[in-house]
Amino acid sequence: MSAEQGLAVVIGGAAGIGATTAQLMTERGWRVVVADRDEAAGERLAGELDAGFRRIDIAREDDIREAAAAIEERHGRVSGLVVAAAVYQAVVPPRELTLTAWNAVLQVNLTGTFLANREFGSRMAASGGGAIVNIASIAAIGSMPVHAYGTSKAGVVHLTSTLAGAWGRSGVRVNVVTPGSTLVPRVEERIRSGRYAADPAEFTALGRMVRPREVAEVIEFLASSRASAITGQNIVVDAGWQVASTWAQFGGVPGPEGAVDPSAGGD
Repeated sequence: MSAEQGLAVVIGGAAGIGATTAQLMTERGWRVVVADRDEAAGERLAGELDAGFRRIDIAREDDIREAAAAIEERHGRVSGLVVAAAVYQAVVPPRELTLTAWNAVLQVNLTGTFLANREFGSRMAASGGGAIVNIASIAAIGSMPVHAYGTSKAGVVHLTSTLAGAWGRSGVRVNVVTPGSTLVPRVEERIRSGRYAADPAEFTALGRMVRPREVAEVIEFLASSRASAITGQNIVVDAGWQVASTWAQFGGVPGPEGAVDPSAGGD
């Protein structure tokens, strides 16, 4: 049985990486509050984990403020915050990306992350410290045709570093995890339906995609006391996407050393 780690709020915890993180943190001894706009999915997961649930619309300032106060009143001091809530965008040329779509993505992914960090982080700073883990994306560090989404996630990376500086002396650590293509249900469906022009695994050094549990492991570590000297960092969990991308002009990363070329003749 894991020792108690404290109370963690996982925003965007009803599905995807957020849900996997809530599950793992529960296993590791955290008390968890699943926070999400999707009440049905959030309450279902919270029931399975014997966790709390709070409906949160991360894009609404009043909602975040009220939720932080209510969670603290009901469950006690929050020592860990994970911000995994995000919205995506259609892949379109810049001229077809409307201002409405642009604003909608940045409002949730960047402004919403700021609001959640500001509200919960300020409370942590005033009450003895804590740890915040934000979630970005490889779209933040590589050129991709998701202009609003990539920009919003790049903003999250920078925001993380500024908040780490602001709250460090108050005992609050702030880090960001940047996942590569991860096998969450949304991505699995895109692969099955052929919506990707190529297999994302082809563009990683490890020759495979990232598993949600692998991202959750890093998130839980950064939230825990095991990462007590780590703050302001962007931890990339991408199965070597950054490494492999620069090998493309040389024909891609090589296969396993010692592998036998099946086309070669033999005795």
